[in-house]
Amino acid sequence: MAKEHKERVNIVYSTNPDYRYEYNVAAEEQETLEPSKQKLTVRLDKKQRGGKKVTLVQGFTGTEDDLRDLGKVLKTKCGVGGTVKDDEILIQGDFRDKIVDYLVKEGYKAKRGN
Repeated sequence: MAKEHKERVNIVYSTNPDYRYEYNVAAEEQETLEPSKQKLTVRLDKKQRGGKKVTLVQGFTGTEDDLRDLGKVLKTKCGVGGTVKDDEILIQGDFRDKIVDYLVKEGYKAKRGN
């Protein structure tokens, strides 16, 4: 019952005996598109990062696990740290050219942004 209570959406208590609680239903993850159908944008960002530059890879369509795997490969190729957050891959430093070259070689449609 405690777990059920935590999954309720926006209602704490109702005096209506016929009220039906709404529950969070996990959204289905999108199926991962093949690399040739992916349109990725690789750009540099330094906003709200203390002046430090990060390379962002945006536009990936697919499961969270596949995005994490791609992020891990890119971090390894660049030899730096990074993370996967909010459907974006963040790589520490300016590695736009290296990442675009790798993604194109792997069959992705990747372009360099700003």
